[in-house]
Amino acid sequence: MSNPHARLERERHTIQTMIALYCHRQHHTRAGLCAECAALSDYAMQRIDKCPFQDDKPTCAKCPIHCYKPDMRARVRAVMRYSGPRMMLYHPVLTFQHYYDEFSKKRMDKTSARERMRSKQTSSAPPENLATECQKQDE
Repeated sequence: MSNPHARLERERHTIQTMIALYCHRQHHTRAGLCAECAALSDYAMQRIDKCPFQDDKPTCAKCPIHCYKPDMRARVRAVMRYSGPRMMLYHPVLTFQHYYDEFSKKRMDKTSARERMRSKQTSSAPPENLATECQKQDE
């Protein structure tokens, strides 16, 4: 029987690996991460932990909710833009698993995402803006 949280653990491992690759190559760190990349990694882990979809989480490219703050989202995009093409060379299995996750999960539309959020909320008032609701969880 497989671990029900394996998908989220793999998501955490993938983003941490991408940030480490970016930091080592762009910021020339030898061991560990620079302060900026460590903060980005911590933020990404918090966002994954607070994801309303949890084990049903689609990859970020297919997610209807953009729960990263705009500045952090820009930083993650820069990391992915640099590390993404290099992942196949340095971490081919992880890359394959990520693409498998991306193509095996169908894209959620905002309506189904809103329904999920409603069912998980204790109050009866639905969030007007899913991204804002996700960011409120961050505070």
